[in-house]
Amino acid sequence: MRIGVSLRIGLLVLICMLLAGSVAGAATVAEKRQSVRNMANDTLDRLYAAHPSARKAVENAVGYAVFSSYDVKIFLFGGGRGRGLAVYNPTGAETFMKMGQIGVGLGLGVKNYSVVFVFETDKAFQKFINQGWEFGGQATVAATDGVSGGSLQGAVSIWPGAWMYQMTDKGLALEITGKGTRYYKDSELN
Repeated sequence: MRIGVSLRIGLLVLICMLLAGSVAGAATVAEKRQSVRNMANDTLDRLYAAHPSARKAVENAVGYAVFSSYDVKIFLFGGGRGRGLAVYNPTGAETFMKMGQIGVGLGLGVKNYSVVFVFETDKAFQKFINQGWEFGGQATVAATDGVSGGSLQGAVSIWPGAWMYQMTDKGLALEITGKGTRYYKDSELN
């Protein structure tokens, strides 16, 4: 009986969290775009402070994408959402994007985090922005690749030609979980 009540409360909180983002503010499209750009610049500054060689990786890449996300985990269920910006370096073209996440597993907490994707090939960048991307597994990753040299130190290879840095913001989470995350174009801001 206690598990049933806890499960209902957890689902209610998760639904409220997801709905809160859709009711938040009446900002104009231009204001929302600028907010995403500011987040991307702040995130890149934090990345460069933590991994100075990442600046060269981002600047020399075909493109990059920056996301700020949050997720909530209550007992067995969790979910998250975020917004981001993908930039095609040869032209400076911007594609505004969203991310959504669901998770099942044991956990409790709220976590804010930022993700920076670096695309070494045009094919990897175009695939990301045009087809989106889905993956499963733990959201918090920390690894290095000695083969690729110093510019991608601290990044994780996610598929050929694409790397990912992840930084946790403020937050606390204790979890054992499987997650599915999807990145896709933001139809409101593009």
